[in-house]
Amino acid sequence: MPEKRSAGLLLFRRAADGDIDVLLGHMGGPYWERRETGAWSIPKGEHGPEEEPLDAALREFQEELGLPPPGGPYAPLGEVRQTGGKVVTVWAVEDDLDPDLVVPGTFTMEWPKGSGTVREFPELDRVAWFTVGQARTVIVTAQTVFLDRLLSR
Repeated sequence: MPEKRSAGLLLFRRAADGDIDVLLGHMGGPYWERRETGAWSIPKGEHGPEEEPLDAALREFQEELGLPPPGGPYAPLGEVRQTGGKVVTVWAVEDDLDPDLVVPGTFTMEWPKGSGTVREFPELDRVAWFTVGQARTVIVTAQTVFLDRLLSR
């Protein structure tokens, strides 16, 4: 079975005080709705071996946020293997975005499990700006490395 791979864009902006803010999305669906810690992620999505990771990151940004991706330049932040085994590749890009403009993509799943009822949920139910320090407290643990790599650039 081939390994699962995802790619995404870490949007960042420089705050008036000189700090760096990053845009994260809160994962949608019933499993995540009452969680904060570890429930926020860099907007990203899966891709197959036939798709270039940066192309996937741009496509997934638009699918997950409902907005065109920023124009770049894109700074590679490398990849990391998450706890579940998925390999995530991320690029940083400086831009600003109003979270109120986001129109998230959706997915369907049976809920409650075993009920036979299929419901639709947003891929991301919230999008927000965080300082890097705040982001460390809510982001998926394996993705903190991307925050470190962003700051070291």
